[in-house]
Order: sequence, then structure tokens, then C-alpha cells
Amino acid sequence: KVLTCGLSKGVPNGGMAQFQEVMRQQLETSMHAELEKLLDTVSRKDFDGFKKLFHRFLQVKGPSVDWPKIHRPPEDSIQPYDKIAARPLPDSLADSLNKLVVVKLNGGLGTSMGCKGPKSLISVRNENTFLDLTVQQIEHLNKKYNTDVPLVLMNSFNTDEDTKKILQKYTHHRVKIHTFNQSRYPRINKESLLPVATDIGMTGENADVWYPPGHGDIYASFYNSGLLDQLITEGKEYIFVSNIDNLGATVDLNILHHLVSQPNGKRCEFIMEVTDKTRADVKGGTLIQYDNKLRLLEIAQVPKAHVDEFKSVTKFKIFNTNNLWISLGAIKRLQEQNAMDMEIIVNPKTLDGGQNVIQLETAVGAAIKSFDNALGINVPRSRFLPVKTVSDLLLVMSNLYSLEAGSLTMSQKREFPTTPHVKLGSSFTKVQEYQTRFESIPDMLELDHLTVSGDVTFGKQVSLKGTVIIIANHGDRIDIPAGTILENKIVSGNLRILDH
Repeated sequence: KVLTCGLSKGVPNGGMAQFQEVMRQQLETSMHAELEKLLDTVSRKDFDGFKKLFHRFLQVKGPSVDWPKIHRPPEDSIQPYDKIAARPLPDSLADSLNKLVVVKLNGGLGTSMGCKGPKSLISVRNENTFLDLTVQQIEHLNKKYNTDVPLVLMNSFNTDEDTKKILQKYTHHRVKIHTFNQSRYPRINKESLLPVATDIGMTGENADVWYPPGHGDIYASFYNSGLLDQLITEGKEYIFVSNIDNLGATVDLNILHHLVSQPNGKRCEFIMEVTDKTRADVKGGTLIQYDNKLRLLEIAQVPKAHVDEFKSVTKFKIFNTNNLWISLGAIKRLQEQNAMDMEIIVNPKTLDGGQNVIQLETAVGAAIKSFDNALGINVPRSRFLPVKTVSDLLLVMSNLYSLEAGSLTMSQKREFPTTPHVKLGSSFTKVQEYQTRFESIPDMLELDHLTVSGDVTFGKQVSLKGTVIIIANHGDRIDIPAGTILENKIVSGNLRILDH
């Protein structure tokens, strides 16, 4: 990687590889010495995990994929959802549900939407947060089928304390809630490849030198927490994992039945829900066949010369929703055999003080190649409804969706199932700003495309149809009056409505 750094003068031909190996070993020894200085007993498992990851990082040479070896997956390895759903469900679903655990990835903060604290605590619909909706969904299942499906939250050191405080409000809900923490790894200096942390603390100059190492850390952290073994002892067999901000990721009884009804010798240990790619999804990871295994290919692994090919909707037609169904027993086996194989994602960052660092991460879906009889299921787009921006938030708060038992479904009053394309400008980036700009959420049932730029506000009961573009130039302001109907309109200039 950056190990020779002009030090090769005087090294005889043929000795370069040996020299590089010595340098690599020295660097690894230096890293271990620095880690020991930081170590306390609480974080021993974290540091052991980081040492393994750092060791693999130093071993990797060149790109993680050889492009000519990439093939489209065999047809039977990605099943259409309709085929799975065509199988009749058994009279009693309680037995299947009692084998299931719902796991939500809850490590992220709401900073991208201008909020402090865990993203899962942002209100998204009728004052309900992401976490409220998740609890409502599982409680509904447990009541309807008289089952015991627990909820597990994978928190990070960024979200754990605030999340645990809020969990007290669910004490009387019919859902058992467990939590465990992702690892905490040190960011490393891009040049020296040594930790930038000076001590184990999280405040002052150490505030941004630690990071949670991506959701691929779920396997080790889940196993190390003891919760994995506890759930297996309780008779649980599968986890359904998804991002907590994906409001389409609800328990699907057809997929669950498919999993638990497989004959023992052919038990599917891993299902990845994929969906058809649109031009908005060109950066999403896709499934490929590689070395006779189903494998997740992320854009970060693609050689620069092939990025456009990767983004092509025609060659790579599906992408990973990060809704995953995984065998608990298989996770335990692979962890104990040290056989969980995930590519390392090298994520460069610049700290507030201008220091360039890298953080080593893994993705939960990348482990698909380690599991037996892994399968992709091409699900409807409705199972992928992420809220990453305030534009997404506007969609899920609108009358495009109806809410029942914590689940959002597209309104039957919308004549076509596609979601409108909404792009709100920089004046709407933060949730608080966004809320002040809408007196009420517009009627969007017949909307195809909305672009809003500049200082724009919306009165009550505004209706948006077709393509609507509203642009207030710098220094101008546009107030859309209450009750306005905009259909295939471009609004620009200056429009003020003042109280008198």
C-alpha cells in the first residue's frame, strides 16, 4: 500500500518482496504497540477485532475483484418474489414467527438531516419515530399470531445511551427488546497508518478519532455480546436484518415461510432482498457470480475503468436493499471457525483539524459468499423505502402513503405505483427548517416530479400534480398560498404573502 515510500534505494533485485514483508510486519508491530497503550479491559474484544481487520488490510494487494471473472448470477440464484409468494402459507404461522428475531441497524445519527442524537428517534409520521413504527409493527405481529418475536437493536457508541433512555417507554408493549453495541475502532493516520487517538477517552481532542466500523461488524459484535447464543437457546433460528430508516423493511411472511420450509440438507442460510435498479440507484451494491459463489459487489470495489459499466441499468439490473434474512446457527458456526469473509472498505475522512485519516469498514451483505445455499429474492420496490434526506421525509409524511400498525403502504388512490421524484433545495436540508416551510404537507397523490430551490414556503392544503418546479432566486422569496393547485407548473420570481 504505502509501505515502500521511497525506501527502496539499495534494495537488491529480488529482495523487494522480502523488504516489503519486513516493512509490513514492522508496521503491524507498531500498530499493536500503539493499541496496547490505549487498551482497557472493556475494549479487549474490540481491539482484537481491529487487529484482525488491520492485518487483512495490510495483506490485500490490488483491487478486491478481478473484473473479467465477474458474471451474472445464475437464474435460479435470484428468485422473483412472485414465485415465493405463490406458495400457500400454512394455517398456523406462529411456529415460523417464533423462530424469528427482528434486528435493526441503529448505529447512525440524524446529522445528515440536521438533527442531534440517533436517527431512529426522528419523527417521521404522525409524531411516530422510526423506532416507534418498528415496535408497532412487531407488536402487531405478536398480538395477531400470539407469538414472541423479539426486537434487537444494534447500537453504536454514538446512539446507545440515548436509545436506552427512550426504550423505557416501550416497557408495556408486547415486544421484548434487546440491544448490543457495535465495536469501537480507532481511525488511523493516512500517512503513518497508526491510530490518531491519544487515549481511550471520547471527549476533547479524542472526540472524532473513534468510529463504528460499518454494519458488517454485526456478526462479531452479536456473537461477542452473548445475545446470539441466548436467542439460539430460546429456539430462534433466523434474524431479519434491515436499516432502521428503511420504512419498507417489514417482516414478510412469504419469505419467512420459504426459509423455514426448506428441507434440512438444503436449508438456505442467507437471503438478500434485491430490487430492480432505477437511475436513482446506480451506486447501490449488486449481486454477481464470482468464483462460483453469489457475491455482493459494491461500487467502492469497482476499478475506475469499469465504474460506468457498474452503474449501467442494463448490465446490473438489481441492487441490494440491505434487507437480509440470516441463519443464527450459521453465524455462530462461521464466527467460531473464523470463516466470515467480507471485503474491507477503506473509507477516507478528513477530521475537523484537517488531518487525513482512513477508517476500515465492512458491509453486512458482503458475507453472503460465506453462507451455504445463499439466495437473492427480487422483491417489489415497496420493500425499499429509505428515509435518508428531508426530501424522502416529505414523501413518507404525505398522503402518498397510509399508515397501519406501524407499516406504510402506497395509497390505493394513487393511480400508478411509482414514487414521485422529489428534490428539495438547501433551505430544506434540516428537519427543523423543513417543518417551518410547510404549514401542512401538500396533496401529492398525482405528483410525478417536484423540485424546490431557494426561500420557498407552502400554505395549508396545497395540491401538487404532474411536474412542479419552484425556484426562488437569491434574495427573492416565494410563498405558495393556501389552497393552491399547481399542475405542470414552473413558479419563479418573487411572491410574498404578508399578514395584516
